[in-house]
Amino acid sequence: MPADSHCHLNNPAFADDLPVVVRAVEEAGIVALLNVGYDLATSERAIELAHLYHFMFAAVGVHPHHAGDVDDATIATLREWGARPEVVAIGETGLDYYRNRSPKDAQERSFRAHLAIARALNKPVIVHCRDAMDDCLRILEEESVGEFGGVMHCFAGTPADVRRVLNLGMYISFAGNVTYPSAQTLRDSLVATPGHRLLIETDAPYLTPAPHRGKRNDPTMLTHIVELAAELRGVTRADIERLAMTNFDELFRTGRGFAGEVAYRIRNSVYLNVTQSCTNECFFCVRYHSDSVQGHNLRLPKDPTADEMFAAIGDPTACDEVVFCGYGEPTIRLTRIKEVARRVKAAGGRVRLNTNGHGSHLAKRNIAPELVGLVDEVSVSLNGADAATYDAVCKPLIPHAWETTVAFIRDAKAAGLSVTATVVAIPNLVDVEAARRFAEDDLGVKFRVRPYDLVG
Repeated sequence: MPADSHCHLNNPAFADDLPVVVRAVEEAGIVALLNVGYDLATSERAIELAHLYHFMFAAVGVHPHHAGDVDDATIATLREWGARPEVVAIGETGLDYYRNRSPKDAQERSFRAHLAIARALNKPVIVHCRDAMDDCLRILEEESVGEFGGVMHCFAGTPADVRRVLNLGMYISFAGNVTYPSAQTLRDSLVATPGHRLLIETDAPYLTPAPHRGKRNDPTMLTHIVELAAELRGVTRADIERLAMTNFDELFRTGRGFAGEVAYRIRNSVYLNVTQSCTNECFFCVRYHSDSVQGHNLRLPKDPTADEMFAAIGDPTACDEVVFCGYGEPTIRLTRIKEVARRVKAAGGRVRLNTNGHGSHLAKRNIAPELVGLVDEVSVSLNGADAATYDAVCKPLIPHAWETTVAFIRDAKAAGLSVTATVVAIPNLVDVEAARRFAEDDLGVKFRVRPYDLVG
């Protein structure tokens, strides 16, 4: 079970049976939980719970509903509490124009004051935003939220809003309302959120998932959100649990962290993290935004040996395929790729190579024939239908990179390899249909579109 990034066991709804709830949470395998304050009393209680239970963390803040009560003394108290090590975030704060229980100007003053605390303490902010997306994002941009980070809790926006939030460098969290029958837009937004920016939450005792609506929500019901997220994104429960936990630790800087992985599983494929070096500096690449892909830490202190890669695979026949991939360009280590691929094939496994298509340039020879019998499928990042688009997207570090990529695709096809050209669908930059025509008609290879900002 992953981390619950936003709940309220500090709420009076749990006053009578908190030990029972905590025991159920631990038995459910939830390994981290953030209790979020929404006034001074619940903020103080969140701190108390963080002292009582090792897997709980605290956030301190005043909800926009109570913004009219926020004065200098309130802000001073939040600043003092926020400096404590068990307090990993400031909030929840933000804007709520749906209920409007506090005047809009009071909400904005409180919101900006919370953001100032977060900036001063270098801790992320937890943002409540309801029917106020434009004003909320404007204030976050004006206050430079990207400098200290934050999360849009209980996200209630569209896929277009997802892009706007990501542009601010924030995380996005989904709650139990994503399971409601009428919440298709939220489900679309969940799919549109990249794995390295996705969090899940219960917001307990509120927003009970659809199977149990009408009952008090609690963190054990996170399982329903996990199941739905896995189904919508076409991954496993374990994938969602892992990435939610990793993102929790990264955003809230818990200090726990995870060791870099040589081999990592997504769905039923095993990916090999071949090298940290690359021949492109693609602006969309996750390596510039996060250490992880689908919750797997790919930041390695050194490139793995062939023996380390093969050992990390385990049984090559226990997965659909072994994919040479990772944070860098695999063909930089062509000799090691061939060595490992030969051992995988001898063991009865299937091999795919994800590449920029620069291997022949690096080796100073046509490497495609050398891959025959070792690689079953080659996926090449085409990323455009012309050199100008390619250069804008990929920012290559080698000369004539577009021509090199196209030549490798032609050579690989001529060698008899199964080749798929891929593009990342970057709005207003990549003409996907032009790239499709070029790949299928001119190059005669298969074509696949990769969603922008959705890796793995």
